[in-house]
Amino acid sequence: MEDAFAADIEAEMRRKMSAEWNKRTEALNAEKQQVAMAKQQLEQERLKQAEEFNQKIQSELQLEKRRLQETLSADIRKNMAGEYENQLQLLKQSNYDNEEKLKEARHKELEFLRKEQELKTKEEEMELTVQKKITEERSHLSEIIRREEAERTALKEMEFQLKLKEMEKQLDDQRKLAEEMKRKAEQGSMQLQGEVQELALEDMLRTAFPFDTVSEVGKGVKGADCFQMVRNQFGQECGKIIYESKRTKEFSPQWVEKLKADMRSQGADVAVLVTQTMPKDLDRFGEKDGIWICTFAEVKSLAYVLREGVLKVFGVQKTQENKGDKMHLLYHYLTSSEFAEQWKAIREGFMAMKISIQKERDAMEKLWKAREKQLEKVLLNAAHIKGSIEGIAGTDSVDLRLLEDASDSLLD
Repeated sequence: MEDAFAADIEAEMRRKMSAEWNKRTEALNAEKQQVAMAKQQLEQERLKQAEEFNQKIQSELQLEKRRLQETLSADIRKNMAGEYENQLQLLKQSNYDNEEKLKEARHKELEFLRKEQELKTKEEEMELTVQKKITEERSHLSEIIRREEAERTALKEMEFQLKLKEMEKQLDDQRKLAEEMKRKAEQGSMQLQGEVQELALEDMLRTAFPFDTVSEVGKGVKGADCFQMVRNQFGQECGKIIYESKRTKEFSPQWVEKLKADMRSQGADVAVLVTQTMPKDLDRFGEKDGIWICTFAEVKSLAYVLREGVLKVFGVQKTQENKGDKMHLLYHYLTSSEFAEQWKAIREGFMAMKISIQKERDAMEKLWKAREKQLEKVLLNAAHIKGSIEGIAGTDSVDLRLLEDASDSLLD
């Protein structure tokens, strides 16, 4: 979209610049043609005036010469001797008049030459003005072309950066894909190792406690890996212990939460997490949030201790049966581990929901803030482009609206 937008703007700018250049070129050619026509008319007028002036001078001279000849001939014939002095005065006067007329003619010729020089000077000034305008237009067009080249270079640089980012994204995706494939391969191997540990754990429990029932939880069934139903010497079911087996390089706190949920759903009395990697705050077996955590080497000893505790609790409960009324039963339920675990589950679910809502709210506010900054950046760049185009196109209308009329004030 940005490339198409830039291409449309560039085509529109080139069309307007070409039209403006043709218009100004035609105006300059018209001015040159007018100057040439004025020069030609002045030249023709000068030649015509010079020819008329020469013809007039020659005519006047011929006429005066004939007139003088006739006058002299007549006077000589009338009075050759008596009027010689008068004729001489007349000739002198005539010569004086002719000299005055010649002076006047020279003055007119000088005036004509002066006007011709003024016309030449004016023509040169007009030619100089036209050259200045051509130089200014050429400089202006050069500046426009340089600006277009700079914008084109910026667009190419932006395209290069985008392609570079795209290649970096592809490389990052390939790297993530390779890491994912490696992780899946390791996960498959680790899953096989975990299944081996589960089978070894079940065999150990069956061998160590032949009177108890050790059952495997099938694959795809929600719950722990296996559970141990504790039985006393009379074959009575005294309690249930569930086991979860993990054989990974890193310990995940989510295992504890999952095993606690499995313990509540299956009604188990004790839950044991057998892991290859212990949590950071435990260097040997111990209890963490109501879950016993140990390694495979420690699980047998821990199972003996926990089984003995389950048997003792069952014995105490048997001695207390049928000794209380409803109040005692209610008190026993409220103080039991079952009620405590159920209420703990409710509280943990409430806290998890509250934390999740707060995280979602923080994430959405962050996303809204980022989009607001992106919108401000787009509007600012659009305002810069609009200002540049208006500076080049002048009063020509170029529609660059991105939003409705009510929101276009952000671009002004």
